[in-house]
Order: sequence, then structure tokens, then C-alpha cells
Amino acid sequence: MNVQDDLSQVDLIMARARKAQLAYEKNGSQLRYDRAAQAAAWALMEPARNRHLAELAVQTTGLGNVADKITKNHRKTLGLMRDISQAKTFGVIRDDAQSGIIEIARPMGVIGAVVPSTNPAATPANNIINALKCGNAIVLSPSPKGVPACETLIAYIHDEFDKIGEDHDLVQMVPGAGSKEKTQRLLEISDLIVVTGSQNNVKRAYTSGTPALAVGAGNVTVIVDETCDLAAAAQKITASKTFDNATSCSSENALVVVDAIYDAFVLALEKVGGALIKDEAAIVAKLWPDGHLNRSVIAQDADKMIAALGLEGQVPPDTEFIAVETSGIGPDHPLSGEKLSRVAALYRARDFDHAVQITDQILAHQGAGHSVGLHSAHADRALHLGTALPTCRVIVNQAHCFATGGAFNNGMPFSLSMGCGTWGGNSIDDNVHWKHFLQTTKIIREIPPREPKPEDIFADYWKVAGQ
Repeated sequence: MNVQDDLSQVDLIMARARKAQLAYEKNGSQLRYDRAAQAAAWALMEPARNRHLAELAVQTTGLGNVADKITKNHRKTLGLMRDISQAKTFGVIRDDAQSGIIEIARPMGVIGAVVPSTNPAATPANNIINALKCGNAIVLSPSPKGVPACETLIAYIHDEFDKIGEDHDLVQMVPGAGSKEKTQRLLEISDLIVVTGSQNNVKRAYTSGTPALAVGAGNVTVIVDETCDLAAAAQKITASKTFDNATSCSSENALVVVDAIYDAFVLALEKVGGALIKDEAAIVAKLWPDGHLNRSVIAQDADKMIAALGLEGQVPPDTEFIAVETSGIGPDHPLSGEKLSRVAALYRARDFDHAVQITDQILAHQGAGHSVGLHSAHADRALHLGTALPTCRVIVNQAHCFATGGAFNNGMPFSLSMGCGTWGGNSIDDNVHWKHFLQTTKIIREIPPREPKPEDIFADYWKVAGQ
């Protein structure tokens, strides 16, 4: 099939999606939107299907591990359903007598979603649920390795749609293996595009001419200070760093530890499976053998990672991840960037202020806008990070990859896509969630005038600057 035939296929799918979406909206109701979202969620969460999708994802992408993907599929979807359960997304959603404004919820139309191979079920499901909840249709463009999982997820959703009489064409995907041409056409003809994955796709989204929700690169840096609970910090960092073999953009990539507790923290890490490595050059040579990340290390189980890095017999048998001592930051020091593996860079800081400086330098190299972590008993230090660093999130005393995208013990919206603000080249600084899939029409009614006198506004200024 030639490129023109591929593009025609995308056009036909989009035409079907538009027809389905118009009918969905015209004959919509809050109940219908909620039922469709529930159907899509249960299609993934039903235990047997969840397991099959997790197994298929690992088998076809070679990334992550089955048990953690099952957990991720379940918890991310359950949390999202909790978030949207009481959300009003149909009809009048606000009537403010004081301002005279009525807001009516309106769908965006047809959403085009580019989804990564790291989460080939959880991420598309998240986008599908949000789209349906707000009255939209959605067309997915998975990465080539994510095609089997995405196809299976959509088939499960269509099975659930049959139970409630919903239109299959509300949820579709670009057919066959993905290509730049097909993805580009989807970007150009959708009403809204949501892009999670490579920064090349993000840049293409923002230059496509279509309104875009695209997210920045992760390269999470976590500060461990002298006041923290070392055992708790080590346990949380290890749990987060190893979850789904570090496929998450919210996995810790750099640990910045203040000198006063550096050695004690290394011991705490060793107790929970973190092994200290001092030969940075050897790890860099194995992790980037040809200038690119070694696929034998990316998102692999600990034993495979250890073997690929040539560390067999050099680390304890219960090692879960390695922390590599380094001080370098920037393009000539690849450990300071995202590693998508059970490998973390470990920096020693003189004190907290120095730790902030190191973190700032790392973010300037990669990961600005995404998130940083802090393990500390000083509440003021989190506030300092929130004003001093180019970051949209400061995660305090939590396992980072569980917390950033929403958790049952924090207030962040459940999501697998994190906006990084202008620091990360994004138009949003929030977790991508249901409100981003909705627009509104405003009814503006006349109210009693509220026109101030100039002195009401400028009196204080005139005292300083004169009239």
C-alpha cells in the first residue's frame, strides 16, 4: 500500500469518527457519556482482560513487566473513574447569577491521540475515557510496537459498547503499523490532538496547525536532605524507580543527596536493593554503546539489566537498581539525562542550597517543567523548590512515579501525561485530565453595572506616583 492509500485510510476513519461524534453529541446526555466512559474503563480493568493486555504489552514491546502493568492499568483507570464520577460534562454546567453567565459543556469533536509503546494500554485508555466522558470521538495512533495492545484494547471496548448499544466508531485507531505520514495526517485533521511520547511527536503536534495537548520530557531529579527519614526515602525511591522497569516519565533519574547523610543514605538504599556503582565510565560505555541507549537495558528486569551492564558478580544478588556516582551534567554526561532503565545518577551535594543548584543544572539540560522530588522534614524547602526551580510539580516525601500522575493519597488528577508548562515547551502545566477534553459556550446576560470611579482604582497609586 502506498502513502496516498495510507492517508486515504486515515481520512475515511476520521469521516466515520466525525459522523459518530455528531450523533453522540446530538443524542447525548450525561448518562450516555458516563456509560460510555464506564464501558471503556471496564474493558481494561476487567481482570482477565487486564492481564492479557499487560502480557501482550510486554511481549510485543519488550518493555516493563506484567505484574506492574496490571497494577498500573487497574489503579490509573480506577483513579481516573473516581476523578470523573461527579464531573458534569453535558448541558449547563454552571449558572452564575452574580456574573450573569451560564456555561454549557460542549465536546471538542474528534480527538487524535498519539500514544507511546511504554504504556500501550493504560495511556490510550486514559485518553479514551476522558474523550468519551466529554462527548468526543477519538482516533488513536499507537507506536508500531504498541499496535497489538491498542488493537486488543479497542476490541475489548467495542465488546463493552455492544452491551450498551454504543457506536464502535467513537473509538478507532489508525490501521496497521504506524507511520510518520499517517500520524501527521491525523494531527492535521483532528479537532484536538493529545500527544504523549517522543519529543519529535510533540514538536510535530505543536506545528500541525491543530490545537494540541502535548507534554514535555521527563528526567526526574530528587533531593534527599539531612532531615529526612532515610529508610522511608530509600524504600519509596526504590519502589518508584523499579516500578514497571522505569518505563514511567516520572521515574527517578537523578538522586541528589546532601553530604551530611550521603553515606548513611547509600547504606539505606543497599538494604532495599539499590547498589552503589562508582565506575561511571564503565556504565556509560555499556548503557550507550553506540551513542544510543542500549535496548538490552531499557525497561528490563533487574537481572537482565545487570547482565547487560556487565555487573554480574559485582553487585548483590538482590539488587533491584543501580545508583551510579557522578558529578557531570550536560550533553557530554549522558547519565544526567533520562535513562528509561533501572539506572539512576547519584550526585553528592555540599548542602541543601548546593543540591538545588545541581537540580537546576540537571533540569536546564533535560526535564525542565516536569517534576522534582524532595525527601525532607522541612516544609519550607518544598516551597523554596517551587519558587526557585523551573518545575510544575514538587513531589514531597512520596514515591515519585506513583505520586506525579495522581495517587489515592494526594490531590493530583490521575493521568499518564504531564504538562510541563513553558519550561518544557508545553501549553499546559497540569496533568492532562478530563477538563482538557471539554470546551464551553457562554450565555452572557445583562446584570446591574459595576463601573468604578477612577479614584477607586488609582487612589493608592496616586499617593506614590502622583496624578
